[in-house]
Amino acid sequence: MSQICDICGKIPQSGNNVSHANNKSKRRFLPNLQKVRHQAPNGQVMTVSACTRCIRSGAVVKPVKRTTETE
Repeated sequence: MSQICDICGKIPQSGNNVSHANNKSKRRFLPNLQKVRHQAPNGQVMTVSACTRCIRSGAVVKPVKRTTETE
């Protein structure tokens, strides 16, 4: 699975681990992706990988939970 946000397109970035002795080794900064159910503008509900920033900002519209009435 690729580490890409389906909403904003955020991808992993590269950088360095820096030790106390200032030794540097390569590392990756991964986006914090979560699988969430998203309702598209046309009403279709699908599961997307979205970063937590998109979820928090409201870019991901969660579908209304259906209630089954058994009366």
